[in-house]
Amino acid sequence: MSIINDIFHNRILLAGLMGWGLAQILKTIIFFIVHKKLQWERLFGDGGMPSGHSATVTAVAVSVGLQCGFNTPVFAIAMILAIIVMHDAMGVRLETGKQAKLLNDMTEVLEKLSGTDLSNEEKLKEFVGHTPFQVLMGMILGLIVGIVLNLI
Repeated sequence: MSIINDIFHNRILLAGLMGWGLAQILKTIIFFIVHKKLQWERLFGDGGMPSGHSATVTAVAVSVGLQCGFNTPVFAIAMILAIIVMHDAMGVRLETGKQAKLLNDMTEVLEKLSGTDLSNEEKLKEFVGHTPFQVLMGMILGLIVGIVLNLI
């Protein structure tokens, strides 16, 4: 039982999970406000505002820095991984989403011409990356979560 207790009291782990969870909840609410429809997949899906990836890795890096010190090797690793994740979210993953949108649009035209329909499972996911603003907002959320959780 000591291991389970340790896990539930690990502030670094909790900060990461809370950063991700809050980002996903906010993402669902913002999607609802903007699109006027509730899409429960936003709770677990990629892409959108704010970036759950950025919130998670920033909360972890901030928590590591506050608990272990900002001059430690473990903080350096957490920070470098956070930078890589956020850069990837704005780069490759954002471009993948743009390509998926274009391919889905092309497929829709072909479906109309042929009279066939693809199921939702067969269509490509378009929400996989983030704009720089979405990453920035996720990072700010992660900073807040990391700081607040470590002050409690």
